[in-house]
Amino acid sequence: MTGINFRSDSSFKEKRRRLIIDLRRRGIKSEEVLNAMGSLPREIFVHSAFVNRAYEDVALPIDCDQTISQPYTVAHMTEILGISPGQKVLEIGTGSGYQAALLYLLGAEVYTSERHDALYRNANAIYQKYNIGIKTFLSDGTLGLPNHAPFDRIIVTAAAPDVPEELVKQLKIGGKLVAPVGDKDKQIMRLIVKINEKEYDEAETGSFQFVPLIGEKGWQPDV
Repeated sequence: MTGINFRSDSSFKEKRRRLIIDLRRRGIKSEEVLNAMGSLPREIFVHSAFVNRAYEDVALPIDCDQTISQPYTVAHMTEILGISPGQKVLEIGTGSGYQAALLYLLGAEVYTSERHDALYRNANAIYQKYNIGIKTFLSDGTLGLPNHAPFDRIIVTAAAPDVPEELVKQLKIGGKLVAPVGDKDKQIMRLIVKINEKEYDEAETGSFQFVPLIGEKGWQPDV
């Protein structure tokens, strides 16, 4: 796991420890994921108005009407992706920056796309402050990053009406993609494993709720 010297308030350490215990109790088995989440201070990614709730197992509001995902959801998606050090990973929806930082701590080479300028800048400020080497892009995530493909793993952190075909194309053979798919109120988490350029395996891993994935190959913005 990549080591970063976070200057985190010691008062949050016990809350973080209890969260990890709760995630393990809820079925998260990957010690790599649990250890990384146990060392990553969620409080530096949440909105200042909610910092005292940073270790509740709930989604919290951030700027631009978006959210930082529930810790269990983050742990579940990261676990089923099966990250190995050195893998090239694309995240769609930088948001608070927390999920991408977790992937980085697990040793991945992380690329992340965000459509909101304010969130893009906020995440970059955190990454620069803590010397987190994540490649960030202000772009339409539904189109992926074709100039940087292929990727070993792709994680979509917003609700898609269907898995954008552009993202599947940007997966390596044998690569995995995880995305919540459904309507704007409720989604099913789908895990796709690319077999070849025409075939892939697919599994469903439970119901979740995310903000909509907005873009050319996702939902259209409300007028």
